[in-house]
Amino acid sequence: MFPLTLTPSPLDETTAGDVISKPLLVVIVVVGAVVASRVTHFVVRRVVHRLSRRSIVQPSRWWRTRARYQELESGQVGENRRQQRADAAARMIHHLFAVILWIGVLIAVFHILELDAAFFLSSAGFIGAGLAIGGQHKVNDYLTGLSVLLEDRYGIGDEIEASAGPQGSVRGIVEHIGFVSTRIRDGISTVHLPHSALVTVRNHSQEPVETRLAIQFPIDAERSEVASRAAETIRELAGTPRLTDMVLVDDIAAATPGEGVDQLEVKVVTARPLSAAERETLVRRTEERLSSQET
Repeated sequence: MFPLTLTPSPLDETTAGDVISKPLLVVIVVVGAVVASRVTHFVVRRVVHRLSRRSIVQPSRWWRTRARYQELESGQVGENRRQQRADAAARMIHHLFAVILWIGVLIAVFHILELDAAFFLSSAGFIGAGLAIGGQHKVNDYLTGLSVLLEDRYGIGDEIEASAGPQGSVRGIVEHIGFVSTRIRDGISTVHLPHSALVTVRNHSQEPVETRLAIQFPIDAERSEVASRAAETIRELAGTPRLTDMVLVDDIAAATPGEGVDQLEVKVVTARPLSAAERETLVRRTEERLSSQET
């Protein structure tokens, strides 16, 4: 009789070379992930800083807010604020890439070592559930913090007043914008708040902008009436085409000129600086309406 032969199992086919090569391959994958994480951090930081520098000469870019900040737009203070905001945004974007990268590395390691990930997850189901619940809040805080930086709601050095839900309101100077929380220094201590806890934020560092316009009008017009008509006309023009972003903040003040002067000075306070094109459009349309009313 021929001897009985059995089909070799996968365990019988495992050689010493496989035992050595698998841990070595895991080490290579982990080292590659570390290198890729460092390279990603460098690239993201360079890209974000480059975009922030371009926003100085191209204000319409997504990085630059159109609101005005008290003494924070120019000079060394403005440069420091821009650098800090760019560093915080680059750090948060890199963290997102790092999380995705290491999840992929974990999956690759399980596959190389031929481990059943479902077995580990089912054995520690309560741990997975806890991580899922906690991770949900962290993801919410992360996305909120990233939108804060990209929209420039507030930055390091800004004085803000925030409604923190059941904890009440807090007012102080922003010291740090982290991955999932914001650190605020008030007159007593340092307050650490999750990004999502800052329900409503009032930025006291933002201020309205005062613009003075010279309006020409017919010299034979009634001076006292022209001032009120000019103010009313400007209010009507706010929000019209080419002036859609113009938001009036305060009352419009118009200085009535003396006899023989056909120019009216109007002070307009807006939520953000008006561009040269907007100022020209506002003056031209106001003068056209005043002239048409006289005729």
